[in-house]
Amino acid sequence: MDSQERQLRILDLARAEGKMDVAGLASTFGIAVETARRDLRALVDRGVLRRVHGGAVAVETTGFESDAGYRASANVREKRRIASAAAALLHGAESVYLDEGFTPRLIAEELASVARLTVVTASLPAAQALASSTGVTVLLLGGRMRGRTLATVDHWALRMLCELQIDVAFLGANGISREHGLTTPDPAVAAIKTAAVNQSRRRVLVGTHTKFGVSSFCRFAMVPDFETIVTDQGLSVHEAKRYEALGPRVLRI
Repeated sequence: MDSQERQLRILDLARAEGKMDVAGLASTFGIAVETARRDLRALVDRGVLRRVHGGAVAVETTGFESDAGYRASANVREKRRIASAAAALLHGAESVYLDEGFTPRLIAEELASVARLTVVTASLPAAQALASSTGVTVLLLGGRMRGRTLATVDHWALRMLCELQIDVAFLGANGISREHGLTTPDPAVAAIKTAAVNQSRRRVLVGTHTKFGVSSFCRFAMVPDFETIVTDQGLSVHEAKRYEALGPRVLRI
């Protein structure tokens, strides 16, 4: 197996299994640790993998997006802390938009006990988390359901969302960059997110530190569009201040 073929297989493994580490790759492919390190470096340089502590993970692109199962298993403790801190930013809001994704679903669980709240969402898991709440009214956007994320998109969902004025939107992103803003791989998803930004009075961005410094295909907002960014302590204080210089408050939970 030459290096090009091996690197393609490494990329496939990263997309299927999540994080890849040097020692594991060396064992899997029967190669030297230094060779595995060079392969990862080459894939990072091409922009298809991103370095994380102890290895690398696949970058989400137009051809690859992690599914709901992976999102529900990665960085769960950090996402729960982020969700709890984000829910505390309700500040009397009576209407909320919840984005697709695992962290917004966790925010839904935090909001289930709130009295007299209307939640608008494209996410079936978020709606399900609120189904038994007696104080929360759920408006689920209709449209084409994306099986990968269990959320609705396209013109039916957009039409409904654009008729609403929402107090606060809790949004996630596949990539968060000072230069390129907030991005996601799918244009249909970007359209829904853009509408949520436009139709909300306040916007809170939620995401783990792994999303920062990453750019995907479609931009749906810029960093200054958000009042607050809630992330984990994996984002350094220095980087947090660089994002705060653009406008939003950054909470490292």
